[in-house]
Amino acid sequence: MPRAYTIATAALALGVPAKWLDNTLSHFRIEGVEQERQGVARRLSLHALLVLAVSALLTRELGIPVARALELAKNIIAGNGELVFGDRLRLSTELATVRVDLLRSLEHAVEVAPLPRRGRPPKNTTGRPE
Repeated sequence: MPRAYTIATAALALGVPAKWLDNTLSHFRIEGVEQERQGVARRLSLHALLVLAVSALLTRELGIPVARALELAKNIIAGNGELVFGDRLRLSTELATVRVDLLRSLEHAVEVAPLPRRGRPPKNTTGRPE
């Protein structure tokens, strides 16, 4: 089974706020994002992170709205880094470089990102009242 990353790890690797990432995933469907029911943490595949990385780049550098940037990112990845609009416009990205940078950021993020605590807080085991 391929590795899946938490929101905290993904946000750190992408250089975006976790809240932005969580909101984006709440509003848009991205292939490779595992989300079940409320209370179960989302998990993101490397492919989903690549789509998000390219879309964040489009949003940051070109000011493209997130919804459109996600569509373009999917098409750019499917086109191996290039997207052609008719015969006069071509949008390309160094997809291999984006992927290498993402993997490098993920290596660091996996080490430092906090693991989310789930469920009830642990009971007081010290015997002292809280």
